[in-house]
Amino acid sequence: MMNSAFAETQKLVLTGSSTIAPLALEIGKRFEQRNPGVRVDVQTGGSTRGVNDTRSGLADIGMASRKLNPDESDLISYRIAMDGIGIILHRDNPVHELSDDQIRAIYTGKITNWKLLGGTDQKITVVNKAEGRSTLELFLHHFKLKSRDVRPHVIIGDNQQGIKTVAGNVGAISYVSIGTAEYEQAYGTPIRLLGMHGVAATVENVRAAHFPLSRPLNLVSRGAPNPLAQQFISFAQSQVVDDLVTAQYFVPRAR
Repeated sequence: MMNSAFAETQKLVLTGSSTIAPLALEIGKRFEQRNPGVRVDVQTGGSTRGVNDTRSGLADIGMASRKLNPDESDLISYRIAMDGIGIILHRDNPVHELSDDQIRAIYTGKITNWKLLGGTDQKITVVNKAEGRSTLELFLHHFKLKSRDVRPHVIIGDNQQGIKTVAGNVGAISYVSIGTAEYEQAYGTPIRLLGMHGVAATVENVRAAHFPLSRPLNLVSRGAPNPLAQQFISFAQSQVVDDLVTAQYFVPRAR
């Protein structure tokens, strides 16, 4: 039952990362079941929105699928899981391996046809994330690119948009959460994850800290959270929700 001290604060607002949002929604449902009278409102918009909304007070808790930046030291982060980022192609694309240099060349417009990479004679459709998305920041950092270097044909927001775009275009390439992509593959979506540096893009390899492109999934507060927000954060970090974390194909936090 909910502590009577929370009676005046019955709604929690979480905004931010579209990667974390489906997990936060499920955690929120379980939290509501255990705390009658509480409603958890989860909104997406990217990690930057989560940070900004938390700072301005529009959100009680932000969702950021990255580490906090040095200029965000006024905020506190709470890791709830780990995630990996993987390159995806259409299942029917015959290319099964790309080096970092090749991926860099694709995203900067230096390679524009799959035949140059051992594939068919087909134009490459470059799918990139919108500014403010932590997946974009991690991708750029890993491949040592600046946003201005990238030459995208399609700009998408969340993981589902990226997966849908690649699933509908044999020549497309994108990068999304490994957990989300594994889930979609399991249900027949025609995409394929590429390995990196000889390591398969799997949740298991993220769990073992073997995959080179991985990130923390964090909740964020401005200073000490209010009592209800603190209760939710503690709940989200507990083993009670590990089954929800793994159901989303993420990796539960180390304890």
